[in-house]
Amino acid sequence: MNKLRILFIAIALLLVGCQSANNVRLTDEALMDTVQRQTLKYFTDFAHPISGMARERSDECNYSNEVVATGGTGFGIMAIIVGSDRKFIDRNQAADQIQKIANFLDTCDRYHGAWSHWYNGSTGKSYPFSRTDNGGDLVETAFLIQGLLTARAYFNLDNNQETTLRNKITKLWHEVDWNWYTNNSDSLYWHWSPTFSWAMNMPIKGWNECLITYVLAASSPTHPIDTNVYHSGWTASNHFRLEKSYYGHELALGFPYGGPLFFAHYSFLGLNPKGLKDKYADYWQLNQNHALINYNYCVDNPLKFSGYGEECWGLSASDDYEGYVAHSPTNDRGVISPTAALASFPYTPQQSMDALKHFYYNMDGKIWGEYGFTDAFSDEKNWYANNYLAIDQGPIVVMIENYRSAKIWNLFSSIPEVQLGLERLGFTYTGK
Repeated sequence: MNKLRILFIAIALLLVGCQSANNVRLTDEALMDTVQRQTLKYFTDFAHPISGMARERSDECNYSNEVVATGGTGFGIMAIIVGSDRKFIDRNQAADQIQKIANFLDTCDRYHGAWSHWYNGSTGKSYPFSRTDNGGDLVETAFLIQGLLTARAYFNLDNNQETTLRNKITKLWHEVDWNWYTNNSDSLYWHWSPTFSWAMNMPIKGWNECLITYVLAASSPTHPIDTNVYHSGWTASNHFRLEKSYYGHELALGFPYGGPLFFAHYSFLGLNPKGLKDKYADYWQLNQNHALINYNYCVDNPLKFSGYGEECWGLSASDDYEGYVAHSPTNDRGVISPTAALASFPYTPQQSMDALKHFYYNMDGKIWGEYGFTDAFSDEKNWYANNYLAIDQGPIVVMIENYRSAKIWNLFSSIPEVQLGLERLGFTYTGK
């Protein structure tokens, strides 16, 4: 009888152990730790072994798993800093990986100092993003420099390892010829190719994810743009001034309903929108209202998609059941992108926490895996991605941290060149 009881107890303990760890209720702080730590592994455990760069995505998706992403690496560098600061990884380990990345960036193909969108992580050769996009990508370069300068500010110890890293980052920063990418015009241009020159003809204009490109271009100590390029170029678009209200929240700039939520994330991983203003907008109010509109739209759910609600929201660019799509209230396909709500933590803390708990506890592990939350899902289509994208994972780690401690915002905002660049462009900034 005693042996039988022991057997029953052993079976019961085994069954409890087999239950999803997501059924264990954590404190909010512990839950955020868990999500940040797990998501960070995309940029450490899954980093390219030779270059240290972030792989574009976890699935090959019709191209080689050698493909690494420039902008995604910039986001990943900031995520690595979060990991170091929270002691998820060792500070020396973090510095070593970013040094490996910086050494790769110093020797790979470059175009007037700018980097391509994609590279072969083993060879350093540009991997074309499209047929004519095989050269410099200034926006991806800006996302990368945002991360590198944050690393330079963080690794401030007076030792050989961190001094060497700071010097390398400064060298790379000084070599980007931002002014050359104006093509002698009043706007920055997104692309230049040694094969196709300016054939893509994409001036960086209108409200979107690219504000950081103009800020860094004005901040450059070696190749700065004229301030007129910002005021005449960036703002010269039908999608700049909006001045409309949705669900009681006003949007000064951008697309109807705000567009995909990554507009409020990518430039603001380092650039703190709190107290950031110029003659065009209050950027905290703009981004917060954008997130609230996105949330309220999903709660309203005018297209009646399954799963949408107060705990399940967030429309942004991500994979979906038919490819990669910039989801938004005006392009709603029933697909929720976890990065949308989670990278909005600073703007919508309660709504984002509700979404985090729903994604983690209520979805039976369908979107939780090796590197955190997978890229997207659709209850409507019974479709759940099993892959991850660098540009979606990075903002989750970084913006949760900016909500928790403002660490990345504080580091980036302390950079003297950035402070000067903002002043040149007519910004005022209080950080509050």
